[in-house]
Amino acid sequence: MLSLSYFFLFLLINISVVEVLGVDKFSRDDFPPDFVFGSGTSAYQVEGAANEDGRGPSIWDSFSHSGKMHGANGDIACDQYHKYKDDVQLMVDTGLEAYRFSISWSRLIPNGRGPVNPKGLQYYNNLINELSSNGIQPHVTLHHNDFPQALEDKYGGWLSREMVKDFTAYADVCFRNFGDRVLHWATMNEANVFAIGSYNGGYLPPGHCSSPFGINCTRGNSSTEPYLATHHILLAHASAARLYKEKYQKQQHGFIGINLLAFGLHPLTNKTKDVIATQRAMDFLIGWYADPLVYGDYPDVMKKNVGSRLPAFTNLESNLVKGSFDFLGLNYYAMIYIKDDSSKLNMEVRDFDADMAVSLSVFRDETEVEYYLPYRAAIQNDTSVNEFPTTPWALQELLEYFKQAYGNPPIYIHENGQKTQRNSSLEDESRVNYLHGHIGALLDALRNGSNTRGYFQWAFLDVLELLDGYESSFGLYYVDLDDPDLKRQPKLSAHWYSHFLKTKGVSSDGFIKLEKNLTAFSHAHFSR
Repeated sequence: MLSLSYFFLFLLINISVVEVLGVDKFSRDDFPPDFVFGSGTSAYQVEGAANEDGRGPSIWDSFSHSGKMHGANGDIACDQYHKYKDDVQLMVDTGLEAYRFSISWSRLIPNGRGPVNPKGLQYYNNLINELSSNGIQPHVTLHHNDFPQALEDKYGGWLSREMVKDFTAYADVCFRNFGDRVLHWATMNEANVFAIGSYNGGYLPPGHCSSPFGINCTRGNSSTEPYLATHHILLAHASAARLYKEKYQKQQHGFIGINLLAFGLHPLTNKTKDVIATQRAMDFLIGWYADPLVYGDYPDVMKKNVGSRLPAFTNLESNLVKGSFDFLGLNYYAMIYIKDDSSKLNMEVRDFDADMAVSLSVFRDETEVEYYLPYRAAIQNDTSVNEFPTTPWALQELLEYFKQAYGNPPIYIHENGQKTQRNSSLEDESRVNYLHGHIGALLDALRNGSNTRGYFQWAFLDVLELLDGYESSFGLYYVDLDDPDLKRQPKLSAHWYSHFLKTKGVSSDGFIKLEKNLTAFSHAHFSR
């Protein structure tokens, strides 16, 4: 039950939203009827119940319990495993048209191969049924930094070609059991950054890297492993996609794709070397996966710079990977400036960063902050950047790049959101501005011919974040970790997004400014 004071706060905010959001430039009705708006989470970040009902440990469990996520872990997280019905009702109340979530391979097949866990199967059936019965499309990711620790122990996970067979078998279980209700499948989340962070920098599970390139390296080879892991990821994706297309798609009428993290990349200066370096960065960060998927091979600049460390596709593999997707999922958060650093190519031993031969930086408040890997500042506890810069036009340019470079494939924006410090404020005005700006830029891209099919805000709840545990926030809803019931509380962004989704034909305002008395009231309530 809602307390009287909480209900009063909820009513006041909604009244203010209705009064203030009567003007501006676009509404939900400006988007195509079949365009889908949603929000998302992932299994380890939200489910909890890590040791319940037969779930086996994943690489994420091992990584978090080693203390590498600011002491945080997903043992309880947001406890969606037990609260999924309440959370789906919250999605209904918000007006979500779709929910993007991942399946925990460790919950479904605890040892990675072999018997299916009936309790895991029941949970995902229950969640999918709850979403479907409430008119919310389930969009499912099969691998979100989350594979069974048993496979890491057995053969090194994605460093072994055995992973292709085991991943395909896992995908088969999902397609067979859930595909009658799930029409949108993504095999991997942020496949490119998973390879970089997990096998080059060591700051993502399973934490492989080698000195001097990675962070706290105890195992791995940063010069070779990211390329080897990517090769197997692409082959596994293509194998699962072929299975789906040959065995299930005709009956289930669904779609399968893969997800990449994409930045808006711009040269730091107009010097030719920085312009060339920007394209090189695009080839290394995006083309690394998109080129094989669209054209059947890695970009030429990667072949040149990486040399024999870059695995080669056989003709059979190339044909398997090429065209093995119905859509591409993109996670977009920020723009990055690119500066040439070709001197790195003279290093005797090189990793992914050195092979790319650029420096990456982001500007905020006219202060340049170096990122030698995407998100590197965050995992080095650099508190100078608490929010991603709001650069909606860079999203529009990114979508134009995919249209020109890759033939305008169907795209879903799978993640887009504003990072803030996890604090005691419900009034996330910066997140409202961020969402409004990026949804507006997406509309401009659509009007310019982009084949984008949907948009998912990250994240639905304040979840366990991969790089800094519970120290940052992306959610529409705050989750009170000090409350035994983990109460969910709507932020200003939740009300704005809900108003945008529900109010047909009425324009949405990008900046909600509440009255001072409401601000004081919400502070008083929220700090309890």
